Amino acid sequence: MIEELNILRKKIDKIDQALLKLLSKRLSLVSEVGEIKSRYGLFIYAQDREEIIVACRRKEAIKLGVSPDLIEDILRRVISESYCNENEKGFKTLCPNLGPIVIIGGKGKMGQFFCKMLTLSGYTVRILDKNDWTNAELILTDAGMVIISVPIHLVTNVVCKLPYIPHNCIIVDLSSIKKISLNAILSAHSGPVLGLHPMFNPDHGSMVKQVVICCDGRYPEAYQWLLEQIRLWGAELYFCNITEHDRYMSLTQGLCHFITFIAGYYLLKENIDLKKVLSLSSPIFRLKLITIGRLFAQDPQLYADIIMTSENNLILIKRYYRRLGRILTLLEQNKKQEFIDQFKKIKNWLGIYTDIFFVESRKILRQINHMQK
Repeated sequence: MIEELNILRKKIDKIDQALLKLLSKRLSLVSEVGEIKSRYGLFIYAQDREEIIVACRRKEAIKLGVSPDLIEDILRRVISESYCNENEKGFKTLCPNLGPIVIIGGKGKMGQFFCKMLTLSGYTVRILDKNDWTNAELILTDAGMVIISVPIHLVTNVVCKLPYIPHNCIIVDLSSIKKISLNAILSAHSGPVLGLHPMFNPDHGSMVKQVVICCDGRYPEAYQWLLEQIRLWGAELYFCNITEHDRYMSLTQGLCHFITFIAGYYLLKENIDLKKVLSLSSPIFRLKLITIGRLFAQDPQLYADIIMTSENNLILIKRYYRRLGRILTLLEQNKKQEFIDQFKKIKNWLGIYTDIFFVESRKILRQINHMQK
C-alpha cells in the first residue's frame, strides 16, 4: 500500500513542479505586458480581460471534470500576483513637468506607499517627516505638489507649520475626516486643493481594484492628471462632497471600528481562552476573530482618532446603543415572533445583496477553512 502511494505521490510531485514552471513562465510574460502598459500609459487593471479569462477557464474546467470554483480561485490569485508584477514595471508619467512631490508623513505606511507609486510613475519625491521640520523650507522649495499623510489629529498643526507654498502648488490631503482637514488647508492655501481617502491598507502593495474616495477642494482642473494617474495604478475613484464623505465614514469606519472594539473589549472581560475557542470555532466565528485581531494589531492612536474625532460618530454610536437596547428588550421578553419579523425586514432591506453577500461569504469562508490548522 505504501509503495503504491509513493508511486502516485511522485507523479503528483512532478505535476506540481510542472505547474510551478508554468506559473514562472506566465509571470515572466506578465512582466512583458507590464512594460508595454507602462510605455503606452495603459491601465494596469483590465477588468474585461480578467473576466473573459475567468469565464473561459471555468467552461474549460467543466469539460475536464474539474471544479470551476477551484479554477477561478486559482486564477484570481494568480492574476492578483500578476498585477503586482506589472506594478513593478512602472507607469507612464502623466504630468512630466510637475515639480518635486513632497509627502508630509512620508515614512508612515500610506506615505511610503504613495512614495513608491509616484516614484514608479517617474516623479521626483521628497519626504518631510516629523524630524525634518527644521529643513521644511528647503524640502518644499519648488514643490509641485504636497501630500499630507499624517494622523487626523495632526493635520491642522501640520497646515499651520507649513512655510510659504506657491499658489500653483497642489495640496492633497489623505486623512479620513475631510471637514477638519480640507477646511484647514483651504483656509491656509489659495491654490489647488484635493481630498483623497484611500479605502485600503497599503500592505497589499497594489492599487488594483482598490477604492479611493475623491473630494474636490479647489481648482479641480489642476489635479485631473493625478486622478488619471491613480486610475492608471488600477484604483476605482468615487467622488463625493465633504459632508457626504464624512457622513458615510462615520458609518463604515467610526461605527464599524467601534463595534469591533467593543467585541474585543467584551472577550477580554469574559477572559476567553483564545486558543481553545479557536479550536472549537466555525469558520465564520474565526473570521470575526480575525477582524477583531486585525484592528488590535494596528496603531491605537489611529483608531482613537477615527472613532473619537468626529461628532457624527458619537451620534451614530449613541443611536446604535439605543437600538441595541430595543433588541435586548425583545430577548428579555422572549418575543421570538417580533425578532423574526425584524429579521425579515432586514432581509427585505438588503434585497438582492443577501444573495450576493452569501455567495461572497462562501468564497471567503472557504479560504478561512484552508487557513485553519
